[in-house]
Amino acid sequence: MIGLGLAAAGVCAGAMVLSGSVGASPPVPSTCPHRWGGDDIGGWVPAAAAGIDGVEESLVPGSPVKALICAYPGDNVHPGGERLAGSRSLTDQTAAMARDLAYLPVTTADTERPCTTAAGPMTNYLIRFAYPDGRALWLGTAEEVNHCVRTTNGTVGTASYAGPAVTTAYKDGVWRSAPPDDPCRGSGDRRGQDELMVPGRPGRLTVCRDATYVRPPYRKRHGRDIARALAETLNSLDTVPSRNMCQGTGGAHERGIRLIFDYPEGPAAAVSISLSCVPAIDNGLLQADLDARLRDEILRLAPS
Repeated sequence: MIGLGLAAAGVCAGAMVLSGSVGASPPVPSTCPHRWGGDDIGGWVPAAAAGIDGVEESLVPGSPVKALICAYPGDNVHPGGERLAGSRSLTDQTAAMARDLAYLPVTTADTERPCTTAAGPMTNYLIRFAYPDGRALWLGTAEEVNHCVRTTNGTVGTASYAGPAVTTAYKDGVWRSAPPDDPCRGSGDRRGQDELMVPGRPGRLTVCRDATYVRPPYRKRHGRDIARALAETLNSLDTVPSRNMCQGTGGAHERGIRLIFDYPEGPAAAVSISLSCVPAIDNGLLQADLDARLRDEILRLAPS
């Protein structure tokens, strides 16, 4: 369960002041709003960032030096209008927090993802990142049992889920974004996947059979050359924005395959292959068709 009430609501109940210069853009509050101003789980900020380079390409660009986390607990059945329950300021953890959030893939479009519908507690969060020159941006996100959260800086957003790490930072003052024990079960979200199936230059590839298949071997590792060659092939495909769904082909069901591309730094990028579905290739933001040649290549790399 989510820990709340680390500080009284009055901690953030100061006058709203501007951060950065006054211009045509809405003011960026320097303190926690008294209430969550959106109607959704995550996906709201009190003001979009302005004048910060890279805000259209990254949730948290540049090098902020301080983070203020504001917590708004509620439940996912009736989201919206939650009262401020407390806040926490971070300094030495800010760089790591901003770096990890900046690695998440972003888009200006709403990303459709299938969601479970379990009812339960949730907490909306606002995070104010302050920069050395006085400018700031707000990030809106949440922790929620179904993981169906949109995180946004008011300009771009992501469906990648960071709720537990944000809750830990709020409760304990420590930012932890640890990789999963099993690489096949990680989120596999990396910045740039809105433009390429596999961005950057991966250093290793793990090919996983359907994660529900737990009898070993269900994963197989490959080195840099194979990882980059397959990434290049996937990046050469014609893609469309992902709807995170596909149409069954009507044939015999085949267990899915997940490709995990690791990097020397930052999170992995994952690509799912649905062998009995069209379009078969999906990285969460892009989809593409799977031809016979590429299908054979992926099956050759997969565990038997």
